Amino acid sequence: MSDLLHFYVPGIHPMLSKIIISMLVLAIAEVFVRIAGKTLEKLFDKIQKLDNTFLPLAKTIVRYAAFGAALLAILSVFGVDTTGIFALLGAAGIAVGLALKDTLSNIAAGLMLLFLHPFKFGDYIEAPSVSGKVKELNLFMTELETPDGLNVTVPNSVLWGAPIKNHSHNPTRRLSIEVGIAYNDSVETAFSVLKSIIESEPRFLKYPEPQIFLKSLASSSVIIEMRAWTNNADFWDVQWDINKKVKTEIEKAGLSFPFPQRDVHVFQK
Repeated sequence: MSDLLHFYVPGIHPMLSKIIISMLVLAIAEVFVRIAGKTLEKLFDKIQKLDNTFLPLAKTIVRYAAFGAALLAILSVFGVDTTGIFALLGAAGIAVGLALKDTLSNIAAGLMLLFLHPFKFGDYIEAPSVSGKVKELNLFMTELETPDGLNVTVPNSVLWGAPIKNHSHNPTRRLSIEVGIAYNDSVETAFSVLKSIIESEPRFLKYPEPQIFLKSLASSSVIIEMRAWTNNADFWDVQWDINKKVKTEIEKAGLSFPFPQRDVHVFQK
């Protein structure tokens, strides 16, 4: 390329020609990254098994690889022995690895999350210290959006090293509602009310069958639990609607929700 430049621009300074060639190499790398990015977007759109969670990660890997190759090409243009560079990088690898162990662990965790696929774009996940909807997974961190619209960035090593609860993975979810009634109220009446609520809600699934049972005898109330399954997409709407309906129907049946109370007996000597 240097000879070609001297052919079209005779008398050009060797250093200036090297700078021009370096700029051309960087420009080619940038064009390659953009074309590869567009190609990856089309590939992810066509292949349904690939979700958009990993698209930014794939773009990042391509970008680093392209500009890494461009850097080696520029060094060779300036006469730097790249084999010596590789030897130097190998010798310094241990020191760099120790200094950047947290960063490297995030990269390794990001790759593991990519291949094991515990969540995808749009899933609502919950880890011990954070929860939210997955917006992006890159080499170093995962971006989540909380229900109140906040953006949270989590290092990949944090997610990889902790249990992840994926609320969106399964197509159905179980809804559980506990109802506390007074000890002098009829349990059978409460069962009947809850059963009629289940039967009147079309968004509840027939299988697994809904359940109503007396869960426990608490200090100030009898705890009855109602369990029913619904589609994951309907879960929150169903829960909010059923909570309101339970309150209304329990009171309409003459049952009560007792406040926590404690009886104190005083004995005089």
